[in-house]
Formats: sequence, structure tokens, C-alpha cells
Amino acid sequence: MLFDERPKSKKEDLYNRDAEISEILKNIDRPIIVLTGIRRIGKTSILRVALNMIDIPNIIIDARSLKSNYGRRDLYSLISRALSSSLDKLKNILTAIKSIKILGSEVEISWKGKNYISITGLFDYLNRRRIIIAIDEAQYLRGPLSSEVREALAHSYDYNDNITFILTGSEAGLLQDFLKTEDSTSPLYGRYIHKIVIDRFSREQSIEFLKLGFKQAGVSIDGLEKVVELFDGVPGWLTFYGNRYISGYRDLSEILEIAIETAKVELNNIARTKRYKLVLKAIAEGIDGWVKLKKYLEEKENTTISTSILSNIIKALEDMNIIKNYKFLDPIYREAALKL
Repeated sequence: MLFDERPKSKKEDLYNRDAEISEILKNIDRPIIVLTGIRRIGKTSILRVALNMIDIPNIIIDARSLKSNYGRRDLYSLISRALSSSLDKLKNILTAIKSIKILGSEVEISWKGKNYISITGLFDYLNRRRIIIAIDEAQYLRGPLSSEVREALAHSYDYNDNITFILTGSEAGLLQDFLKTEDSTSPLYGRYIHKIVIDRFSREQSIEFLKLGFKQAGVSIDGLEKVVELFDGVPGWLTFYGNRYISGYRDLSEILEIAIETAKVELNNIARTKRYKLVLKAIAEGIDGWVKLKKYLEEKENTTISTSILSNIIKALEDMNIIKNYKFLDPIYREAALKL
């Protein structure tokens, strides 16, 4: 169903992403594929549908739960859950690994002690058969073990021909900061990574998406142009609107307000300090240049602002795919920022 807010797994539930899926499938034998795009653009759905269309065992590691100071146990727990979800296809390999125990439908990995296995070592074992290892929101791997993970990815790139990695990231700058393919000190420096950027729907595609979704739900509705204008082709927000409408919410302004409040919670989690929130609010109000922004902040805070600190904040927000060239990439985030 198009208006199901959960990530899609079936091609028939995913609207107008044939080109992106085809691009993944054509390049599925490459060592590393990266999918990027703003939040709610549909990366996870595209990934899952593509994986379900090919007869290759896969695991999906959801990195979103990792904290910035994550430890080895946290990382290995994520990998354990991912392996458990594909145990039926990987059991023969996993049972041969001394560091792994299989208890019913659960996989346990020794993350320290005499039976410890490194990430590189685990990838070497998994390379015994064709496999795809997907890491959703891979930028969250930045942290204490990022160097070790990069080393493992680089090792697999060079030696593990049976493994393809597919990484997704809503925060393209931070994902690049994790991979460091342009850093000469990184083990992934100079390696070719096939990148696929997921774009928003056009105005026409947005209208057609909504019409098809309402048709599936047996609901008749007019005035979709205004909806498309407000949600600006972001599939997740269009789905949010459709889902709320068929659930009984008929007032567009009410649905919009719920969406804005949802985005506000997310921005509050993203904004690290009061100053981050002020920067977001200033840009939402139309401040569109560095000099103007610096003046705005200094007047609000009654203090001088360090040039380097402000530059770092702007870069961080751009790396997180929140803004670009002093414009919000998501219109709902812009409205939410006005309420910070």
C-alpha cells in the first residue's frame, strides 16, 4: 500500500523508483554502492525492494541506534541482530565460525576474550558465499570504531570478491566523513564507490502518487496541488499526508501542523546547542548569507561570534542534509525551524 508509512519491501508498493532500483541491480557486483538523499526520500524502501528482487543472501545492519560514543559491544549487537534475521540463509557459514554461537533463532558474536573475532575476520568468513551487506544510515558508524570499520571495508574491497556493501545515508557529508575516500590517509582513499542520489518527486509525480494512493484506499479527494506545493515532492511527507487523511484527518492545516511538530522534535534532537537552533531559525526566516547570519546571531546573543564556530555550524548542517546554500532542503523542516 502506497500510504503505509513503514519502509516498503515489495516493488508494487513502491512508486516510481524503477530507475533507482535498476541502477542498484546493474551495479550489484561492485564492491561498494552508496545511496544518498534527504530524510524521508525513500532510501530504505528502495534498498529493501532491490534486495528482494535478487536471489542473493543479504543482511541489513541498521546503524541508527548507535550513539556517537558507541563501543564494540554496541556494534557487534547490531551485527548479531542482522545475522539473526538472515540465519536461514547463512547458517552453514555461521556454524563454522568459532566466535559465533547460534541459540535457536539468535546469533551471538564474541566481541572480546579468546574467541573474539574482528570485523575483518567476520567479513572473510562471510565471503565464503555470495552475500550483500547493507548498512542503513551508515554515517552513524562515525565514532570510536570508525577506523576499524573502514579498514574492514577496504580489506573486503580488495580481497572479498563475494561481498557487496550497500550503504545508505541521509547525511551525505557525514557519510563521506566516515568513508574518507578523498583523504589520502584513509584505507578507502581512491577506491571507486558507485553513488546513487535519490531525488524527490516532480510535481506531476507527486500528484500521481497521491491519486494512486487514494485510489488504493478507496477515497476520492480534490485539491492535491496545494498538498504537493506544501510537501514539495518528498515521498515520506506525501505518504504522511495520505496516511493521515485516510485515517480521518480531513483538514490540511491540521495534518501540516502534525508534520511540522514531528519535524520539530527531530530538529531538536539534531540541534546540538541553542546556537544551532538560532542558525536554523535565522535561515528559516530568510537570512541567506554568511555576513547577514553572523550579524543576526550577534544581535540575538548580544555577543561577538567566532568566525570559525559559525562556519563549523553551517558545515555541520550542510553535512546533515538539512540546508544547502542557506536554504532548507525540506520545506517541513523549514516550518519547524521557525518554531524552535
